[in-house]
Amino acid sequence: MDKKVIALAVAGAFAAPAFAQAPASHVTLYGRLNLGIDQYKASGSGNSATDLKSRTRIFDSGSRLGVRGTESLGSGLQAVFQIESGLNADTGSQAGQGGQTNASSGFLASRPSFVGLQGGFGRVTFGRQDIWWGNGTLSQTGANFINAEVPMFTGTQGRMGLGISRQSNVLQYTSPTFAGLNFTGSYSPQGEAQQGGLNTNGRILGFTGRGAWGPIGAQIDWAQLRGNTPAAGAAAKRDGLKGLIGFTYMPGSQITLIGTQIKRNDTNFTGGGDVRQRMFGLNWEHTFGPVQVFAQYGRVGKASGCTTS
Repeated sequence: MDKKVIALAVAGAFAAPAFAQAPASHVTLYGRLNLGIDQYKASGSGNSATDLKSRTRIFDSGSRLGVRGTESLGSGLQAVFQIESGLNADTGSQAGQGGQTNASSGFLASRPSFVGLQGGFGRVTFGRQDIWWGNGTLSQTGANFINAEVPMFTGTQGRMGLGISRQSNVLQYTSPTFAGLNFTGSYSPQGEAQQGGLNTNGRILGFTGRGAWGPIGAQIDWAQLRGNTPAAGAAAKRDGLKGLIGFTYMPGSQITLIGTQIKRNDTNFTGGGDVRQRMFGLNWEHTFGPVQVFAQYGRVGKASGCTTS
């Protein structure tokens, strides 16, 4: 099925102090309103009755509202917190553009929300946090702007989706930056609720390394989702590996090369074998005065290792 989308989006961002604080404290109210209008058509299916005729739509694309802050505890130690929630400014409800439920809206702390400590040792946080799928400033089309991108860049969609994105009950440690490098380690014990279709004796591990040297940026991500007793149809083990390298050739303009491999072991899905699939892609961002343009290209390779048809 061919899909054609022409979209014009209007984005507004704001950040202002929420209220006066003592010098040792700082609280910020922040957010983003992304609304637009597009023309959508989907045709070419085997049954023309299921084609979607051309239509004009008003849509919300990743709007959010949050509050974050720090509190000095002395000796260079700070308490940190963030509560971020998604919202649909087009409908005022949890329903998304097509009537589907937007899981990132409708309740407090639906987006990254945490509390923790930071100091010279780095930062430790507990809460609902991102693992694997965020690509920072190297590919920010979906996360920060229009909330739509080649889905394989994040591993959240497709036949070989990793199934790890914004997770609940996460412990994270982020190191200080040294020589342009830092890293984040993530752990979710899945001890309070099922995640990724797995029972509560599973867990998620994640590692992200980042580097920036002048116009060159790089990132590597590894994540693993494991369940000792998987639910019906769920993968017993999933692994993801992703690498990005980007070049900023002028302010607000860069090109990034992205490579990803997803591996799944699931007796229901593969007959007991490890199935692997690789993809690569390009992310391009360019600024023309007050206008920023985004373009992406992705290609997915054939799956290998299937033991059943």
